[in-house]
Amino acid sequence: MSLVPTVNPKRDKWRDTAVQIPEGLGRLDAMVSLMIPLATPRLDSDLIAESRARPEAFAALFDRYAAMLYRYVSRRLGPEVAEDLVGETFLVAFRRRDRYDLTRPDARPWLFGIVSKLVSRHHRDEAARYRALTRSPLDDVAESPAERVEDGVSATAVRPLLAAALAHLSKGDRDVLLLIAWADLTYDEAAQALGIPVGTVRSRLNRARRKVREALGHTNPLRDEE
Repeated sequence: MSLVPTVNPKRDKWRDTAVQIPEGLGRLDAMVSLMIPLATPRLDSDLIAESRARPEAFAALFDRYAAMLYRYVSRRLGPEVAEDLVGETFLVAFRRRDRYDLTRPDARPWLFGIVSKLVSRHHRDEAARYRALTRSPLDDVAESPAERVEDGVSATAVRPLLAAALAHLSKGDRDVLLLIAWADLTYDEAAQALGIPVGTVRSRLNRARRKVREALGHTNPLRDEE
């Protein structure tokens, strides 16, 4: 018996596995015959359902979405509190997993809804952060990826013009705008996250976009696609 690693041809990830090579089969032929595709990722809803009986299964959701949530909270409140809020988000989600609607395969709107409520407790800190950014000289501050607006906003608009515009938005308008711009949720997903009708999402988003455009000299800060 020979020991060879198996390889995933899609990602070049090697796993040490003891396999038995039939007599007369060369090592290269054996390795080719043992190449297997990765299993299809499990749906979020399946993981949540499993976690109700086997709680450790919930950890897969953390691995899948923690970094995404951290970037979102960092943009809104700064990295100083992002880690704590992400941890609290998953703690709340874990406690509420029995109430999750298993007909929804994607848990992102659910998780972003939880984190948005936690962010709202820091609304004064968020507004203060944006006001501070308006006073930060553009040439003196190196933008990190977490501080860029990725959906069509120029980098120079982030400091200070966009920050000033965000500071003056209402909480509801800002939540909708940033869930779509920074969390990359659809209108339907944003509505699900915030527990509001899609029509309300559209009206808040249009109002927020208009105010931000005005602050940026009528530059469109977001994609206008539906």
